[in-house]
Amino acid sequence: MMGSGMYGTYGSVWGILLNIVLILVMVWVVFTVLNRSNMVGSGNNERLSRVEKDVEDIKQMVTDIKEKLDEI
Repeated sequence: MMGSGMYGTYGSVWGILLNIVLILVMVWVVFTVLNRSNMVGSGNNERLSRVEKDVEDIKQMVTDIKEKLDEI
């Protein structure tokens, strides 16, 4: 059993660098996923603004129809 030390990634400088790289990759993946979810959120904001514009257009049409009915 002589010479059988612990084998792992912390045994050398390369192992520590490998762990740091793996952590950075995981952080990058999480950041990318969160960023994409934000993009979807901004798409919802655009959709909401279109709906608000449509509601305003419908209100204007209803007002015009009421005016025409009052004339009749």
